[in-house]
Amino acid sequence: MESGEVTISRALSKQTFPANFQLVAAMNPSPTGFYNDNRSTPEQVLRYLSRLSGPFLDRIDIQIEVARLPKGMWANDDSRAETSAEVRQRVEACHQRQIKRQGKVNAELSSTELKQYCRLSANDSEFLELAIEKLRMSTRAHHKILKIARTLADIEAKADIEHEHLIEALSYRAMDRILRHLTEQVA
Repeated sequence: MESGEVTISRALSKQTFPANFQLVAAMNPSPTGFYNDNRSTPEQVLRYLSRLSGPFLDRIDIQIEVARLPKGMWANDDSRAETSAEVRQRVEACHQRQIKRQGKVNAELSSTELKQYCRLSANDSEFLELAIEKLRMSTRAHHKILKIARTLADIEAKADIEHEHLIEALSYRAMDRILRHLTEQVA
């Protein structure tokens, strides 16, 4: 998933093929559909979630929990949503900022390039380090959070990653939070 290629080995030969792709997946966080609906015990939910390995989940950049909507939400929606054209325009502008700054999109930044393009203030660096430690995240997750925070700053045309970008990027690690919460309940 990370190298952008797949290697197939057989008895007498080995072939490498390009495999640069974007994985989009969906899953229920529990057998009943919601992990905190009191219809499943924390043990049952952890057993259900253990079907996906930690290393696999760690490689998924953005993990969002979709909460159950309150009753009547669909009937009373008067808000004006952004059009697809407006979203596309923002995404294209963000993409161009990344190409202009570093010659590639943020998702492709190496560890060395992260230090150059994803610099944080001393306070934000300490904040992120504490969050990574508290949520028991890997170095891989740390790098993904920085890339996402950089992208969020780019969407807003900000030169630097700000504290709000880090908070939002951390919020996109739903499985880390859910698993930590459930593990604490079981312990």
